[in-house]
Amino acid sequence: MEENSYQQKNRNHLKIYNSLTGKKELFHPIHKEYVGLYVCGPTVYNYLHLGNCRTFISFDIVFRYLKHLGYKVRYVRNITDVGHLENENLDIEDKISKKSRLEGLEPMEIVQKYTLSFHNLLNVLNVLPPSIEPTATGHIIEQIDMIQELIKKKLAYEVNGSVYFDLKEYRKFYPYGVISKNQVDQLFYKKLKFIEEKRGFHDFSLWKKAHSNHIMNWNSPWGRGFPGWHIECTTMSTKYLGETFDIHGGGIDLKFPHHECELAQAIGIYNKSYFAHYWMHTNMLTLNGKKMSKSTGNFLELKDIIYNKTCNKTFFPSIFRFYILQTHYRNIMNFSNKGLIEAEKGYHKIMKAIKILKNLEPKTKTSKNFDIVFNVHHWIDICYQAINDDFNLPLLITHLFQISTLIINDSIQNISHFHLLKKYMIYFVFDILGIQEINHHEEDSKKLKILIERLIKFRTEERKQKHWIISDKIRQELYHIGVLLHDNKFL
Repeated sequence: MEENSYQQKNRNHLKIYNSLTGKKELFHPIHKEYVGLYVCGPTVYNYLHLGNCRTFISFDIVFRYLKHLGYKVRYVRNITDVGHLENENLDIEDKISKKSRLEGLEPMEIVQKYTLSFHNLLNVLNVLPPSIEPTATGHIIEQIDMIQELIKKKLAYEVNGSVYFDLKEYRKFYPYGVISKNQVDQLFYKKLKFIEEKRGFHDFSLWKKAHSNHIMNWNSPWGRGFPGWHIECTTMSTKYLGETFDIHGGGIDLKFPHHECELAQAIGIYNKSYFAHYWMHTNMLTLNGKKMSKSTGNFLELKDIIYNKTCNKTFFPSIFRFYILQTHYRNIMNFSNKGLIEAEKGYHKIMKAIKILKNLEPKTKTSKNFDIVFNVHHWIDICYQAINDDFNLPLLITHLFQISTLIINDSIQNISHFHLLKKYMIYFVFDILGIQEINHHEEDSKKLKILIERLIKFRTEERKQKHWIISDKIRQELYHIGVLLHDNKFL
């Protein structure tokens, strides 16, 4: 079999679990050679925790694999830099405006600060950048146009300078709750307070009137205000991918209401049964058995992993990435230091096997151990089968462990198509899983840990002396080696 035929063959075997239908489906892109992928990006008002990282690593694998199969992929991942309300039904302020007030910075300073942090973090985790990364504030005009179209279709209404999506009117023509499987009538709670000007409890904001103290606001046909959270994603996804596209992704917590609202807006405007053909959702990364959340304080950041005080050792970002990939993206994963340590061992086992493989020449005689006639084509096939089964990376990693054991133990000698084994081992580990090789020895690691600790201590002293240029330079250099520092604003 020709090498590139593996990619072509496996195009027809990829199955994706579709949240819309609740089952695995063969992936058939709308256009034969092109794939449109949209993933909901961060609201840039805070640092990412490890649960957020899991989502972006998971869709990085989807992006990498589709490219590996030879598709031309347009990957759009947005930045929400306005409009994400703390609570839709209580009319609580925008998350970025709130953070702006708490930190005493302009909203766009907050946006810049946490967008840079987001990019730095994903770069450290070897997450590829998307094809397009649009921002909500960069698409205000398009959002206004879309809202006007919904009003024209009588699926939205304006009250006192705010515009809401009329869910009751929408449900006369289309079902709502098809992704999350929620029944809207069962989610109604009469005792819960909500904005009195809305016609219905679950009507959601398309445009909010800006109060006098709300810094982020724009002119609109309804007065000065700002867009709602849901309209942003519908606008940006359809602008860059079309009225219908292939895959829409995000964390499981976005199923309801965010993705349901996105879908309703798109169907309402374009009057098509589909918006995205496949909806993919990553499950939660929990800590102490509970969802990671900044608001509850139950979370970890990557900096807590790189220098793990509990284990009293340093973990490189590639170890964390490898750890994340050992649980299927649709399963809940509970973070544990024990799991991280085991992942480190597994990582080094695979890396050792690759190093041996790169320097190994195929032999034809039996070794001192035992001789296994290794069928490379079969091994490649079962690896692809694992990925094609809704990105079953834990099974793929099991196959990588099995071959690594044979290589390390010098147990395979007669290898047909030896060059293919090396090539596809590299494909699976580096190109598709996106694992990076760590070039260091144990002693170097200890010295690096000591150096990092001393630099952090020195930087803290410099900040106390208000030597900001030096402290910022140290932080920047530490970023490059995967150490992320979050400053106490009171220093």
